[in-house]
Amino acid sequence: MTDNAILYSFRRCPYAMRARLALATAEISYEHREVSLRDKPEAMLEASPKGTVPVFVKSSGEVIDESLAIMRYALNKSDPENWLFDETGRTAEFLRLMDEDFKPHLDQYKYASRYDEDAERGDVNLEHRSAAVAILQNWESALAENDFLLRDTASLADIATFPFIRQFAATEKEWWATKPLPNVADWLDRCLQSDLFKRIMKKRPLWEPPAQAAVTA
Repeated sequence: MTDNAILYSFRRCPYAMRARLALATAEISYEHREVSLRDKPEAMLEASPKGTVPVFVKSSGEVIDESLAIMRYALNKSDPENWLFDETGRTAEFLRLMDEDFKPHLDQYKYASRYDEDAERGDVNLEHRSAAVAILQNWESALAENDFLLRDTASLADIATFPFIRQFAATEKEWWATKPLPNVADWLDRCLQSDLFKRIMKKRPLWEPPAQAAVTA
């Protein structure tokens, strides 16, 4: 059992951003533990052996270690912005496109040297960039009709996807500045300029486990 809920997080991870955004809008209190992904704390690995963030440990001790599950847990408790409401039925489509289709292309575009032995560190893969852009045409089309993906206010479809598109846009900033996807670029700027996003992106020191009390005879 834990006295308070705990979130193991990494500031720049888009999956962790998802969790922090939902927990913040639902006003769920927790102890924030910022971790290094190169030196993961034992307490986090004990809670979730797969070793990825986010990891949310409820006050009951129950562990949720999938970002969308943390989002839904938080929003089912309190959803003041009505993010879960979807009269279009398209939320699942956008989430599937992001997690199953777009994310693999993002990784191979941004981290080309991890996937191609001939690529050098810092190289990008333009073939995967093109494939990612083709998927983002779904966002471009939706945003031609509304300010956000499903309506004129943000929903789960927006909040759960823009952190990944942020990562995509930051890979080649000069290219992105040419606005290959103008509707997506404008939408992304609105998401990034929100007070909520700025709040959850504040820098925090790395969490260090409390030193064990000295054993005395």
